[in-house]
Amino acid sequence: MRDTGKRLRVNDLIRISPIRLIGEANEQIGVIELDKARALAKEAGLDLVEVSPLSKPPVCRIMDYGKWKYQQNKKEQKARSHSKQSELKEVRLRPKIDHHDLDIKVEKAKEFLADGDKVQFTMLFRGREMAHQEIGMETLKTIRAALAEVSKVESEPRLMGKRVTMILAPERKAKAPAHGGHPAEAPAAKPATPAPAAPTAAPVPAATSTAR
Repeated sequence: MRDTGKRLRVNDLIRISPIRLIGEANEQIGVIELDKARALAKEAGLDLVEVSPLSKPPVCRIMDYGKWKYQQNKKEQKARSHSKQSELKEVRLRPKIDHHDLDIKVEKAKEFLADGDKVQFTMLFRGREMAHQEIGMETLKTIRAALAEVSKVESEPRLMGKRVTMILAPERKAKAPAHGGHPAEAPAAKPATPAPAAPTAAPVPAATSTAR
């Protein structure tokens, strides 16, 4: 069964009887009356979910619908986070920027990096400031040091006309082992328990004539 975005009929929302029932262990129970299927689901403390409404008769399954929906939502959230496209944000600076303004711009850059975006710092020079490019370079070094824990240098500072640019990208650093030992000495991770597969309708036996 795939979640198509439409709400599935569950328990009392299922109307057609009889139905073909699949048990909680994915076993074929067969074609039974709807009331009996609801009673079996209730007895198991689970839900009766219509997984194939277009089949004749409709196919329903006994399952924990709330748990399945939760797992589906987690998968969708993970897929959305992975599909986010990284953007290039720009932070503009002047060589004589004061410490307070510089701190504000560094904090803003941290927000961009935490959101998965790259940050281009652009140091702008005017007039006689071009004769003191080292001041701008020192400021960029200060920024790089302040963001070293959350970023890596993708493009070193380089002069382009009357500006110097530097690009930082988000850094994903591995956590140190909890016991403080060398990573090679860390105990091997236990294999993750596979999440229950999305419920699927079991193969439907050859259709038989069933009166409605």
